[in-house]
Amino acid sequence: MGGTIAHTLRTPSVRSACTRSLLLLCLTPLFLGAQQGETDPNQATLTVHSTLVQVPVLVKNKAGRVVFELTADDFLVTDNGVRQNTKLEVDTDSQPLALAIVVETGGRGVEHLRDYRQLDSVLEALIGNVEHHVALIGFDSAPHLLVPFSPRTADVSRELATLDEGDKGAAILDGIAFAAEQLRAQPPRYRRAILLLSETVDQDSKRNRDEVLRLISDTNTAMYSFSFSSARAAVSHEASKFNSSTPGPAHGCFSREGADREYEGHYSKQVLDCISQLAPPLRLATMSFLAARTALHTKTAESVAQLSGGEFFHFSDAKGLKADLIALSNDLPNYYVLSFHPTAPTPGLHALHVATEDRQASVLSSRSEYWIEADTTP
Repeated sequence: MGGTIAHTLRTPSVRSACTRSLLLLCLTPLFLGAQQGETDPNQATLTVHSTLVQVPVLVKNKAGRVVFELTADDFLVTDNGVRQNTKLEVDTDSQPLALAIVVETGGRGVEHLRDYRQLDSVLEALIGNVEHHVALIGFDSAPHLLVPFSPRTADVSRELATLDEGDKGAAILDGIAFAAEQLRAQPPRYRRAILLLSETVDQDSKRNRDEVLRLISDTNTAMYSFSFSSARAAVSHEASKFNSSTPGPAHGCFSREGADREYEGHYSKQVLDCISQLAPPLRLATMSFLAARTALHTKTAESVAQLSGGEFFHFSDAKGLKADLIALSNDLPNYYVLSFHPTAPTPGLHALHVATEDRQASVLSSRSEYWIEADTTP
């Protein structure tokens, strides 16, 4: 533990045994091997021959204080439900950083453009004293590169202070995908991160959720989301249901007819809530993972951050945003970095779950999934 944003942004990675400079990972998922179908034809591809999954973990106690001095033996990490032998990584805070700041300039984002006028000192604190490249990307119904990657953070701060209003769109997933593609062109030795400033719910993106999640993973990107409320109401949080003592929807747990009004036709979400109550052991692992992926439709910014092992903050004005950014800068040096070689490196999506052996400590943030490509050689 120790360092700045540079520490935790390095951690979500899968590395080739052949070279330490190449980092291929899955979002907040991790990718192992060259991605198929979305790769720039002019860019070289490489197959990973050995896998090391790295998982950043933030741990706090019930009082909200960071828990220090834990060891690898204090953590329980499962991959598709199978416990893994983990190692605790150290000294992970000196690698260069490529940071894409992605800001919504359209939709409800127009109301918050003034909140980004004095973020220069906060951004400098987040980045820390490491070699870095920073870019600014705006999006409304489509993404736009406003400031290309450069070491001049001040250029981004000035542009943030004078953003033009966009159209009525809020294509969050398209903005994230565009940023990940820009990050792909950064030097392999750079850690990659996205700082998202947007409303909570995606509106009319052309990229689908799985495509975006895998692209983030493929570019070894960590996500940190800062959001204000969307105009349309989101579905109730899945997490609030996991601790419920009620037996389920009043008209039958799995019934399509007469279901509780709160589900508003979201039958799949109702089923997830029912299963979480009927199968308590799933509440801490598989259900939270499935709920997070389902929530990408209704809580886009929060869910992407959660699945990537990043953090989510909700703000309403400039003062709140600055406070949240400072809170993030305080959390980042305190992440643990766990690593393991998968015992069953089967191709496809892998669900990760991290817990502590100490019941007084709570894992607040950790990567929830990663991918292994079908052409990966164990």
